[in-house]
Amino acid sequence: MKVKKIILAIGLGVALAANASAAVVEGQDYKVLEKPIPQTQADKIEVLEFFGYFCVHCYHFDPILLKQAKTWPSDTYLRTEHVVWQPEMLGFAKVAAAVNQSGLKYQANSAVFKAIYEQKINLADSVTFKKWAAEQNSFDAKKLIAAYDSPANKAAAEKMAKLTEEFKIEGTPIVIVGGKYEVKFHGDWHAGVKTIEELVDKVRKERGMKAPQKVESKLKSKGAFFAKTANQ
Repeated sequence: MKVKKIILAIGLGVALAANASAAVVEGQDYKVLEKPIPQTQADKIEVLEFFGYFCVHCYHFDPILLKQAKTWPSDTYLRTEHVVWQPEMLGFAKVAAAVNQSGLKYQANSAVFKAIYEQKINLADSVTFKKWAAEQNSFDAKKLIAAYDSPANKAAAEKMAKLTEEFKIEGTPIVIVGGKYEVKFHGDWHAGVKTIEELVDKVRKERGMKAPQKVESKLKSKGAFFAKTANQ
């Protein structure tokens, strides 16, 4: 029995070690871009998503990605760029640019996706978009419309078109971590998000960045402090 227990313990130890050392695999979980994409914030880790409001895969992936992005530490940020494969898509890019510029990504994106994908509302048309936006109450409609009408909006949308062409973005969603690692999705969006997290860790280590303290650990420390104080 002792021998059996020892064998089981060794087997368990090997399994735990294997899980601990498990990492993303190039060619299987991600690929390295031949031409890196410059980050908008060089001192942080960028998670860049190329997407389309018309894309069914993006429609399903977006809420999962946004939910996860809310948990990221301060050294990691989400950047979203709408693809522009033809002139008609520039209208959608203007909507995406307005969402980004207004800071309403987490509040407005689900409503935009629903309007375009489910309700078949042509938000690429400026008159239709502003009429639709003015009727919404799940986000600050005035703020979104103001961003849409700003001089910077058209330039931001045109930049999305240039990025699409320059970096040969041919599908959606495409997620790039740290400007150089493109995530390979295999049909499971949650698994894809896990790969993103692992690539963020990889980039952090490669850059010699110190891992930020997690919010949970701060809360636990504060709770422990109050508990200790109460017992004194």
